[in-house]
Amino acid sequence: MLGMKEQKWIVEGLVIQSFPNAMFHVRLDNEQVVLGYISGKIRRNSIRILPGDRVKIEISRYDFTKGRIIYRFPHNDSDDSDDSKD
Repeated sequence: MLGMKEQKWIVEGLVIQSFPNAMFHVRLDNEQVVLGYISGKIRRNSIRILPGDRVKIEISRYDFTKGRIIYRFPHNDSDDSDDSKD
């Protein structure tokens, strides 16, 4: 039993509010709001997460109110892509 990892759900959501100490309210695709904290990998690579960002969050099956943000999706800004073609 020691080697078994806990099963987690990985879902996508939208960051709607940021708090101090790298905590965020994330609205999942099923309209549920959870408290998300940043994973160590994101913290190490200094990836900024702001309200309005789409993220992938890992939620424990034992506590549906908290989760770990494991990925931030890149922005699809059409204005930036036009500048790079010039």
